[in-house]
Amino acid sequence: QMELVESGGRLVQAGDSLRLSCTSSGPAFATYAMAWFRQAAGQTREFVASISWIGETKYYGDSVKGRFTISKDDRKRTLYLQMNDLNSDDTAVYYCAARDQEYLVATMKESDFTIWGQGTQVTVSS
Repeated sequence: QMELVESGGRLVQAGDSLRLSCTSSGPAFATYAMAWFRQAAGQTREFVASISWIGETKYYGDSVKGRFTISKDDRKRTLYLQMNDLNSDDTAVYYCAARDQEYLVATMKESDFTIWGQGTQVTVSS
């Protein structure tokens, strides 16, 4: 069973950049479509970005388009989220997720992702 561990979350200032990482254990990381979601305190989980298994298709939530970039390094079994120009609305717990292995395409739908990490806290101070 694939396991996901996020890292890189911390307290930053508005306007700063931050890169989150999600490292996978288990085989065949390259064959999973993956995503980042986030959940702010008292709010429902929100789609941030997703990437297909090859990496040729990427989707972004409207609130992060142009500021965030999702990527994956199959050799390192790691998913990344580069976040630029952060603001207080980006404060949340960020979760890494993967679809079941037979689904290779990226989506924006939370219920399509069945494997989840524990999350990493990002706090943006204004």
